[in-house]
Amino acid sequence: MATEKLLLFRKWDTSEVKVKDRGLERVISLKPIIMPTSMGRHEHRKFAKAEVNIVERLVNNLMHFGKKYAKNIGRMGGKKARAINIVKTAFDIIHLRTGGNPVEYLVKAIENASPNEDTTRIGYGGVIYHVSVDISPLRRVDLALRFISEGVREASFSNPKSIEEVLADEIIMATNKDINSYAIKKKNEQERVAMASR
Repeated sequence: MATEKLLLFRKWDTSEVKVKDRGLERVISLKPIIMPTSMGRHEHRKFAKAEVNIVERLVNNLMHFGKKYAKNIGRMGGKKARAINIVKTAFDIIHLRTGGNPVEYLVKAIENASPNEDTTRIGYGGVIYHVSVDISPLRRVDLALRFISEGVREASFSNPKSIEEVLADEIIMATNKDINSYAIKKKNEQERVAMASR
């Protein structure tokens, strides 16, 4: 009896996807799953979120719909089934537009949108300085996912375009390093600020 492959949403094969950025290889998990939900089993172990499938981490980021009051009431807050359906439909749109594996596009978008350096505050003699620092791989992935989901949130708010289309657009633009992508803009801005405070 042949073993059946576990395909994401019973469509997309994650075993073919390769992470090209050597720094992010260990923290972008592509373990085969059917549904991107692990019920938060990773929560009580340090750095265990690196083992959570990258699509599930995107879904979890989409559920958090912002800090501002107007954007945080009643929109996506904790609605995982809805967030999963958004990602599933967005993946179908990406496949229709590009003909490729959408998981591969997501991984490439994360690689392109993850900043390499940031600034931190250091107090020295009662004066606070901003100093440029390198970012750990796990934080790079966190920031890239946050930038993508923030871009989707802002573009879909009060917009006739559906959130699924906006997510597909954002992933494709970030994959192509398009400067119109919110995630790429934020990455460039963060790295520019870090470079200025070297």
